[in-house]
Amino acid sequence: MEITGRLTRDAVVVKTAKDRQVVNFCIAVNDTYKPKDSNEVKKIVTFIDCSYWLSTGIAQWLKKGTMVELFGRIGVNAYLSSEGKAIGNLTFHTTNIKILIFTSDTQAVQSGNFSPKKDKKEEPDDLPF
Repeated sequence: MEITGRLTRDAVVVKTAKDRQVVNFCIAVNDTYKPKDSNEVKKIVTFIDCSYWLSTGIAQWLKKGTMVELFGRIGVNAYLSSEGKAIGNLTFHTTNIKILIFTSDTQAVQSGNFSPKKDKKEEPDDLPF
């Protein structure tokens, strides 16, 4: 599954009881819809708690406001509060993170454009497409 959203706070690295490390963060996914027989556009925001177990090095780049595209699987946590109220939240077990927009940049940065710019002029290739 693929989802895109903005981080609601800086990512944190947490150490588990078995000395494994996980990067935890939360994203907000914005959506709009128009109810039937209405001209008013409704806006909704869905918050998703995410975890990334493969590498903690990415945490330094996951700052509040950063737009990310995530790949992985979605889940739900459901439980009863101490008052007996049913509570649930969405979770996302992330397998791949693609940073679309950094918060410090004013322009969009595509994740494939992190290499330094080359000074030499690019020559066209001989491919017909």
